[in-house]
Amino acid sequence: MPRTALLAGATGLVGTALLPLLLADARYREVIVLGRRAPALTHAKLRFVKSTLEDLDTLPDPLAADDVFCCLGTTTAAAGGRAGLERVDYHMVLAVARAAQASGATRFFGVSAAGASTTSPAFYSRVKARMEKSVSEAGFAAVHLFRPSLLLGARSESRPAEAFAQRIAPWLAPLCVGPLRKYQPITAEAVAKAMLTIAQSDQAGVHVHDLPL
Repeated sequence: MPRTALLAGATGLVGTALLPLLLADARYREVIVLGRRAPALTHAKLRFVKSTLEDLDTLPDPLAADDVFCCLGTTTAAAGGRAGLERVDYHMVLAVARAAQASGATRFFGVSAAGASTTSPAFYSRVKARMEKSVSEAGFAAVHLFRPSLLLGARSESRPAEAFAQRIAPWLAPLCVGPLRKYQPITAEAVAKAMLTIAQSDQAGVHVHDLPL
């Protein structure tokens, strides 16, 4: 049966790459985009629901979907500090997950980060690990969490540290072999394709996917 996809973070790096793939996928009869800004493209299958992601309990539009694709994410610098990072990467992600699950969604596909761990010395990695745990406990039949390392692609917002890392990425990639392969820089398009590939399976339970697949 045709399904409905809900996409949060459609204007970010991975979300921008994922949206056209979802719209082109015959398995989805509708793609609901949830966020502050409408995506640049238009499509007969696309429905935009404007939201701050902190007002989900009051939205007039239903969020009824089968599959949730969450590509929300920021950096400490872009968010203005640790509290801002936690607000986006933990609280907003969890709010979307819980609201969608309460409306009938059964599967969640979310972007996390390589090295996510509750014992990591890096605050960012600890936040991602907390998000993974909370989403995994939200009641979905299937949860798939994708852990990319440095994301490659042109961002609409300025992230100087990431821009510098992208410039040196060609020299970093050859060093990431064997157990370090999951830390290879990866394009947003490759992450988006991996999410859609896994969505084709019927795996139940919680799964963490290191990238590249």
